[in-house]
Amino acid sequence: MQSISTIGLDIAKSVFQVHGVDTAGQVVIRRQLRRRHVLAFFQKLPPCLVGIEACASSHHWSRELQALGHTVRLMPPAYVKPYVK
Repeated sequence: MQSISTIGLDIAKSVFQVHGVDTAGQVVIRRQLRRRHVLAFFQKLPPCLVGIEACASSHHWSRELQALGHTVRLMPPAYVKPYVK
């Protein structure tokens, strides 16, 4: 598997969407994770940059991922909208 440098994590109630790219910007992983599998998935990865849309539960997930060694950046919703398009 290619090394993942950056991950975009879209958090929701029960199913999270993960989008990972390498240093060249090529998509390495794109998958859905259930809430209970998120931490197990990130434990297996080497430390990388994780981008999350800022919302009420994003602060909780930010702390959990930082405890695993990842760097987490919270983005305002206005900055996330261009990525959806």
